[in-house]
Formats: sequence, C-alpha cells, structure tokens
Amino acid sequence: MNCRHCGTALRLPFLDLGSAPPSNAYLDAAGLRQPEIWYPLRLLVCESCWLVQTEDHAGREALFNDDYAYFSSISSSWLAHSRAYVQAMVHRLALGPGSLVAEIAANDGYLLQYVQKAGVPCYGVEPTASTAAAARAKGIDIVASFFGVALARELAAAGRQVDLVAANNVLAHVPDINDFVAGFAQLLKPAGVATFEFPHLLRMVAEHQFDTAYHEHYSYLSLGAVQRVFAANGLVVFDVEQHATHGGSLRVFAQRADSGRQPVGPAVAELLAREAAAGMNGAAFYSGFQALADRVKNEFAAFLLDAWRQGRRVAAYGAAAKGNTLLNYAGVRPDLLPFVVDRNPAKQGRFLPGSRIPIVDEAALDRVRPDFVVLLPWNLRDELTQQLARVRDWGGRFVTAVPSLQVGA
Repeated sequence: MNCRHCGTALRLPFLDLGSAPPSNAYLDAAGLRQPEIWYPLRLLVCESCWLVQTEDHAGREALFNDDYAYFSSISSSWLAHSRAYVQAMVHRLALGPGSLVAEIAANDGYLLQYVQKAGVPCYGVEPTASTAAAARAKGIDIVASFFGVALARELAAAGRQVDLVAANNVLAHVPDINDFVAGFAQLLKPAGVATFEFPHLLRMVAEHQFDTAYHEHYSYLSLGAVQRVFAANGLVVFDVEQHATHGGSLRVFAQRADSGRQPVGPAVAELLAREAAAGMNGAAFYSGFQALADRVKNEFAAFLLDAWRQGRRVAAYGAAAKGNTLLNYAGVRPDLLPFVVDRNPAKQGRFLPGSRIPIVDEAALDRVRPDFVVLLPWNLRDELTQQLARVRDWGGRFVTAVPSLQVGA
C-alpha cells in the first residue's frame, strides 16, 4: 500500500488489531442470522509525510451508508462545545446576515442549528440519509453528497462560496484526503476561513487511545502531517487550538494559500515544536504503541473475567465506535457483557457489530442494577457519571479501560 497523501510505499507498522467489522455496522435481529464482513484493522505510518493511516479494505459508501447510526446531538457536552464554537466564530470573523457558513459532515444539524439561531445563513453537506433527515427536520438546508473538489466547484459555481466552513471530526474519515482538502480551497471565498477538528495523534499515543482506531478512521493526524497535506492542496494553517473533546483534539484554522489574509499565529510553531520534541518525525515514536494497546486490552479482559468468576453483574454504557474496537480486540461476547445501554433510539434494539451484544435503553440499568457499568466512550466520563449518578445509589461502580483500567465510585 502507498501513502494516501504522498504516494510513498508504507512499511512502518503502528498498530495491528487483527480484524473487525466496521464499528458503526450495527446489526438488527435479522442480521444476527447472517454472516458479517470482517476486515483487517492495521495502521501504518508514512515515513515521508508521517501520515498514519489504515490499510485500504472498505470504501466510504460501505462505511457511511443510509443507515448510519451516529447522531452528534446525543451528547450534551458536544452540543455545548458546538454552541461555544459558533459564538466564538461569529465574534472572531464578524459573521452576520450577509455572511454564509457551511459545515462539511453536518450530521444531524447539531452545530448549524446554532448558526441559524445567530441569524447567519448556512447550509450543510452530509452524505448519510439518516442524519441528513434529522438536520432537515431542524430546518437546515442539506446537500446530500460526499465532499470533494467536484462538489466544491459545483457549489462555488452556484454562488455558494462561504466565509466560514467547519469540518468537525471528518478529516480522519475520508479515504482521499487530498481531494477532500483541495475542495476547501474551492469552497472558500478569497478571505474565507476553514476550521477542522480532529483527535490529536500525540494524545492518542500518550494516553494509549488505541480504541480510536477503526475502519471509518482512515487517517490519524498530527499538526505536522495536516500542515503538509494542506500546503499541497491550496490551504495554509494560520492558527491551532487544543481542546479536550474526544480525548484531546486540535482545532486547526486554515485559509486559501492564494488569497488568505489572516496572519499566522505563534500557536502553530509552538505545537509543531512540541510534536518534533516528542519525536513524531521519526520512526521510534510509533514503535511502542502496539504493546500499550495490548496492555489495555489484557487489563480489561482480566477485569471482565474476574467479575464473571465472582458472580458480579456487569453492563456497559454507550454503543460507541471506540467501544466496538475495544470489545472486538478483547474478544468480549455477551457471556461477559450481557448488554450495552445507549440513549440513541437509532441504536436501541440492535446489536453491536462483531460482539453481537444487545443495545438497550436506560431502563435496563434500573431493572438489572449492575455492580459495574463500563463507560465505553471514556472521553465522556464526566458527562456520563453525572447523567447516571443513580448507579451509585445501589452501590454500582463506573469502569473505564483507557488509558488504563479504572474502577471508580
């Protein structure tokens, strides 16, 4: 396989999780009687541009289909993050009724609803029918398509170039990262700004976040790799912020290389220097991650086995993609984890891919009163422990596996 960005042959391994089905390919009852498609799940590193990437096995249409079940509005903390983003951008860029904002991968309208409330015209691009329908129900204009240069040119020709375009947690999800990024240079007005949020590879390694690896994540991103991809496709990075979301994310600000007006801030050089000091431009940085992933997996499996031997009741909360990576790599099945609770009605009544653990509503927790509740989306631990505070009333304890096993009150 060659690098998706620069074409260099990939030889440096980063992580091998064996094989797994796509993490968002939830099953219905009929699907339990059918075979599942499992793909190898291996990550490799480009030693030219240092882009970490999955091996090619599944196309985007197979992963982001009309039955896509991830709805961004389920998380209250993510909604608060999105509301704060809109408020900050309206102020920073002086957006108003004469401006135009777009979001790529608009999902269920979780962010653009706040743009609308601010009185700023907007539209979204979203290829999955399930989430696009939810966004339209909020009154948001949605273009139902995958984004790239061709669509960007079509939108620009229709007078839909934008002052601001947001792309949250989608840069890692695109197989053709060059075509995707080049589209932003076409979609932006001459002085327009694009922002991208994505989990930071430095945090992934430092905090053993191997469960963020799944087939829908084609790329695992550092600022240095992103800067190189952007420079090759008509964009210039001029600012970067660090956020706690998704276990530690970057918000990168970019503009057109030919006409952008924003000065490059000191935060860019500072973070690039931090990445270089950590060794992200050398092979040694990537060599020890497999052992860290194995340790997390083995600690979690041992915990479940010990609970089973002791007759303790265990349930999980959050049918998240990262949880599916953990469960499938650890070989967990319903004998050790009988059910997982999720607030998303689109997931309830279905089954996790691979492990085939049933997904139920929150009432199951009150009926079963498990001794342990495993929080699969560990990045939402604070939000979930508050939301599920009643678990403590019957002596239940919360468990997270990443970055290491934690069994708390």
